[in-house]
Amino acid sequence: MKRDILKIDEELCNGCGQCVPNCHEGALQVIDGKVRLISELMCDGLGACIGHCPEGAISIETREAEPYNEIRVMEQMKDKGRNTVAAHLKHLKDHGESGFLREGVDYLKKQTGDMQFDLREVLYEVHNHGTTVSVAVNSGNNVHTGGGCPGSRERVIEKPAGASLSTEGEESELRQWPVQMHLINPNASYFQGADLLLAADCVAYSAGGFHARYLRGKSLAIACPKLDHNTGIYIDKLTALIDTAKVNTITVMIMEVPCCGGLLQMVKAASARASRKVPVKQIMISISGDIMKEEWV
Repeated sequence: MKRDILKIDEELCNGCGQCVPNCHEGALQVIDGKVRLISELMCDGLGACIGHCPEGAISIETREAEPYNEIRVMEQMKDKGRNTVAAHLKHLKDHGESGFLREGVDYLKKQTGDMQFDLREVLYEVHNHGTTVSVAVNSGNNVHTGGGCPGSRERVIEKPAGASLSTEGEESELRQWPVQMHLINPNASYFQGADLLLAADCVAYSAGGFHARYLRGKSLAIACPKLDHNTGIYIDKLTALIDTAKVNTITVMIMEVPCCGGLLQMVKAASARASRKVPVKQIMISISGDIMKEEWV
């Protein structure tokens, strides 16, 4: 499928780092005096960093891209030096991508004779890189690490038995963060084989008992087909969720207003493009919060 990927002109880049805080996924770092894209896995191609580059060194290129392949990334990255490799491995660890991390390390172990740095030092540094990708409910110690916006850092929300986020009312059924379609990563572990709930932004405010009745046991993504920009990337992400993450089902919750139907059309477009077939359910909520329609489409 075609993906929008960040491109950095190293001749123009002066390493000022003004773009780094504006990469929501934490995929950019200043290394050896130049800004590096340390992980294509986390680059959503939105280009939020472009306007913050005073030298015009950042652009977006659209190209055919296969599902993420850690070995191919490592083949290109190992010659960029120790610091870039270490930053990439730490980035995978930060985002809980243990499978890709193992693939990368296994590949590097087979290439030690061709590398200009001591792999043992890199692995020791990565092993002792203190991050967490889970949040214990009510712990009061939600930890985030440097690089990118802490508010969009990926995390799995784990709940001890009997735990509740509130002493009053309904318990939250949210299993992961982030949830906005522009910020989610289709390769994240919590989407693998999951039942996906794709909800319009307004649904949770209109549908009573949203968490207990609709969200429980599902991974969540939210979007607004009317107000969100660059929604073409949503179709790419949905296609990846079907083909790469192999989601089990997709439930699309929309409002009765006409613009909301665009969310279902995106799912249909992704389903037509994908190589797998996934059951899709539509739930339409009225402005007053009633279920107007619930059907498999």
